[in-house]
Amino acid sequence: MILNGKVALVTGSTSGIGLAIARALASKGARLMINGFGDADEIAAIADDLGAIHDGADMSDPDAIGRMLDRCAAELGGPDILVNNAGIQHVAPVDSFPPEKWDAIIAINLSAVFHTTRHALPEMKAKGWGRVINTASAHSLVASPNKSAYVAAKHGVAGFTKTAALETARDGVTVNCISPGYVWTPLVENQIPDTMQARGLTREQVMNDVLLAAQPTKQFVTPEQVAALAVFLCRDEAASITGANISMDGGWTAA
Repeated sequence: MILNGKVALVTGSTSGIGLAIARALASKGARLMINGFGDADEIAAIADDLGAIHDGADMSDPDAIGRMLDRCAAELGGPDILVNNAGIQHVAPVDSFPPEKWDAIIAINLSAVFHTTRHALPEMKAKGWGRVINTASAHSLVASPNKSAYVAAKHGVAGFTKTAALETARDGVTVNCISPGYVWTPLVENQIPDTMQARGLTREQVMNDVLLAAQPTKQFVTPEQVAALAVFLCRDEAASITGANISMDGGWTAA
């Protein structure tokens, strides 16, 4: 398998996109450390299924991130593949956006990407091979109202990706980000009933006219599609792809 012997660390990987990426990397032979919150028994079952180690580091805490990377190095080896996927969201206008929510979103969605990458890069550079893949968003390219912190963080991820790629361009390390549109995950699905009730809409209206309003395909991206792209970026054939922000948004940012 193409990733035999490689170690992968995927943050925010106990559900949704991160879990799909972890499963895809494991299916190609990677040894995994997963990260995230959730039901302890469910996480244990996921880790057992993937043959992975779970670390519940709080991605808003730089010290916890450092300990997680140290543990990965001690138990598996330093990560050859780092997938920065952890993220949170809060929606409110700028003038009523809670400062603590702003700080948390910037910490988890943006600053954590810096902290994991700064720990992982030295060993990747020493090995002459590494892959850093950041989950950005269509909101790394365009904005939506009431999402100031998320949009700022994802624009920051895109910029950080470019800088890190330039710095590692001769080291055998690639740094890229994937920018999905709306992805069909339990988090999105669970928002539908509340939106139906709040707006007096049908399920189909919520999906097509609210969630998928900006996606010309009127189809959700699937976690498995994002995961397949992440796996491709780990292949040797992708060695010349670095510093890229790859849209996977059903045409959202083509308009």
